[in-house]
Amino acid sequence: MNVLVTGGAGFIGSAVVRRLRAQGHHVRILDALLPAAHPAGPPEHWPASGSRSARPAEPPAVRAGPPYAGDVEFRVGDVRDVQAVEDALDGIDVVCHQAAMVGLGVDLDDAPDYVGCNDLGTAVLLSAMARRGLKRLVLAGSMVVYGEGRYECGLHGDVAPGPRTKADLDSGMFEPPCPACGAPLRPGLVGEDAPLDPRNVYAASKVAQEHLASAWARASGGRVIALRYHNVYGPGMPKDTPYAGVASLFRSALARGEAPRVFEDGGQRRDFVHVDDVADANTTAVAAVAEAPEGAVRAYNVGSGEPHTVGEMASALAAAHGGPAPLVTGEYRLGDVRHITADSSRLRDELGWRPGVPFAEGMRAFAREPLRGG
Repeated sequence: MNVLVTGGAGFIGSAVVRRLRAQGHHVRILDALLPAAHPAGPPEHWPASGSRSARPAEPPAVRAGPPYAGDVEFRVGDVRDVQAVEDALDGIDVVCHQAAMVGLGVDLDDAPDYVGCNDLGTAVLLSAMARRGLKRLVLAGSMVVYGEGRYECGLHGDVAPGPRTKADLDSGMFEPPCPACGAPLRPGLVGEDAPLDPRNVYAASKVAQEHLASAWARASGGRVIALRYHNVYGPGMPKDTPYAGVASLFRSALARGEAPRVFEDGGQRRDFVHVDDVADANTTAVAAVAEAPEGAVRAYNVGSGEPHTVGEMASALAAAHGGPAPLVTGEYRLGDVRHITADSSRLRDELGWRPGVPFAEGMRAFAREPLRGG
């Protein structure tokens, strides 16, 4: 198939492109190369066909050579640019929409950029797809749409705790209590049918993306698979940026000879999933989206199935790197949630996807693998 990958020069997008090419798909990339993600242009691990690099020395508007001539076609363009998107959709069968501003950000000054990149960009893409009659979309979603994960109270069963208060966090009370009785809660795996409860601007923008895709699907008869990524890590993560994931921040610290700084008490539970497994989930979805329910969004969690705490992840990285040991600081960010781990059984059962990189193996490799800009 002819596949457009928006954001295809990014950390996850470039891994998706490599997998698509390996499976024989023809790939066109549309990427704005925004400085927050690409301070030095496209990454060194740019997708290649054979031994010939597809990384442009000076990114042109359209990559030299005819479209789909056995290599990756690259276009510099922003998904908020109507004409750039219209041109990029020419001859395309499936769109794999990875372009987004990611991470918790710095402060509310980032809100316009999140909404512009993630929501306006998605709206421009969807309207262009509707005009061209394109009906297959794979959307890069996120686990942040859930807010806190699934919790169970011994007395009240499944409960949804509210946002943690600054007073509690300042006093070191990091675990959310039962909203009904105040008792401690047991965290569990969150499924795709859980209520959406975004807790920060980035999360709100990712919920809006799914809602926009749903409106587009109903109006156009389109088909959407939304892949809700959990904590993705692996080679090529951006280095030293507040928009990178915590795994990259820890890895960057170790490369500088510094101890990874672990916020709260390190007991936050996450599902760390390798970027190669996320790329495989995308290629699986590209193949399956034609059979997805018409006029609707079908969401799938993409996680490893191995919940670990942030402290465990930092310790595994530090041990594999040869130190120094992590430093638990007690610091916190108000927009963070305590526990969010995936139930990815729907993706396994319905589409046959399986994660292939175990946590211990992935962390050992990641401790030595290059970061973007490193």
